[in-house]
Amino acid sequence: MVRTRAMRTLENACRRLGFMRVAGVDEVGRGCLAGPVVAGAVVLDPDCHIPGLSDSKQVPAAERERLYDTIVRRALGWSVALADPDEIDTINIHRASLLAMRRSVLGLAPLPDLVLVDAFYVPDLFMAQRGVVHGDARCAAIAAGSILAKVTRDRLMLDLHAAHPHYGFDRHKGYATADHLAAVAAYGYSPVHRRSFRPHLVSDTMGAGAAAPSYPQD
Repeated sequence: MVRTRAMRTLENACRRLGFMRVAGVDEVGRGCLAGPVVAGAVVLDPDCHIPGLSDSKQVPAAERERLYDTIVRRALGWSVALADPDEIDTINIHRASLLAMRRSVLGLAPLPDLVLVDAFYVPDLFMAQRGVVHGDARCAAIAAGSILAKVTRDRLMLDLHAAHPHYGFDRHKGYATADHLAAVAAYGYSPVHRRSFRPHLVSDTMGAGAAAPSYPQD
């Protein structure tokens, strides 16, 4: 995978228009069978460059951990929030992802005056916002939010692995890998699985004997 360096060009342009606290927000975990969807919101310091920011899917795990520590130290503000499996099953994954992003933005103190969102428009935000296509790869603040969300979610999945070790959450983080599908077939759903997601539909579309794909850990 070719790694694209996220830039501060868009944030800088927004600041020139008079927006002083520009937040970026992104979510991870949409495609999982288990665990929450997690969102991160970050207001970067324009005077404190953080090298290496990129879409969290393109950053190795050890580097994500290092960048997480750097972001929380150097950012002007940051917040992480989630929507749990019950909420996902109740309102659907798309709306739950938007809810997690809204919660993360509203967790910033002070609140931003502009929010840059990876691809989407977040309902019920009372500040200006702009959707940015491929924002987690193009925009430094969105990439930072993606990294905070990814590291937080991976840590949560390790905690869930300790409670439910036979599902292998430490390896696949809840995505529909072959070993995860096999564990669901053997043990059924755990309390942290999304009941509205049907793993047998994934298997049925691949044909008998086919291995489930290893999904990118968004």
